Amino acid sequence: MQLPPLLPPLTVTDQMGRRVAVPFPPRRIVSLVPSQTELLHALGLGQHVVGVTKFCIHPAEARQQAAIIGGTKNFDFEQIAALKPDLIIGNKEENYQEGIEQLAAHYPVWMSDISTLAEALDMIRRVGLIGGRKDAAEALAAEIAASFEQLPQPTKLIPAAYFIWRKPYMVAGTGTFIDEMLRQAGFRNVFASLARYPEITPEQLQKAAPEQILLSSEPYPFQEKHLAEFRTLCRAAAVRIVDGELFSWYGSRLRLSAAYFRKLNSLPA
Repeated sequence: MQLPPLLPPLTVTDQMGRRVAVPFPPRRIVSLVPSQTELLHALGLGQHVVGVTKFCIHPAEARQQAAIIGGTKNFDFEQIAALKPDLIIGNKEENYQEGIEQLAAHYPVWMSDISTLAEALDMIRRVGLIGGRKDAAEALAAEIAASFEQLPQPTKLIPAAYFIWRKPYMVAGTGTFIDEMLRQAGFRNVFASLARYPEITPEQLQKAAPEQILLSSEPYPFQEKHLAEFRTLCRAAAVRIVDGELFSWYGSRLRLSAAYFRKLNSLPA
């Protein structure tokens, strides 16, 4: 396949306010974030993704077509150098500052920073622009936005606690994308007064008095065997396992989130 000719570099501002000169179109992309890896493939850029993390499980072929460059918080710098990337895509929350700074000294590194649906849609459009897939990204963002706009607005949000970890117990607090998705799904985060991903005690959980306890399938792999533990901690709450990807992945997987939220709370179509 003959590649299109390279145009002059595209200088853009990423979601952290950093100016980045990106070869256009990029031909060798390293993705440091699972949801953004899936997005690149959804936009038709999969053939140009040469490096991904070990957590990039979607689409299924992502780790077969590209080299594994470590995890989201421990990069294999030698492997990345061997791939000769002309663009690296990361995220403020999911990656680590020291590693990003080391990469940015050698390569164009574009960073996302996402805590709202609007920021997720903005990221999709920007990645499409720098990847030469502007129209596809616009269509995808519009599809996702429309699916959320069609969600019914509940008269009362259900008080809920969203757990991401066990031993220690950790929940999603304010300033997180999960907090935003909880509202979209019809829940009121009972730990919205706490920032980011705080550790909490059983006493704090009982005092918060959620009507529902949502155990995420990731990053901690909560399973049915954990339900009884949380029912003991908070006997008045309903406890359920939820799909963590549909609450926390902010790329093309958002196409599935609104329908899942509707089903989760038995909202009318």
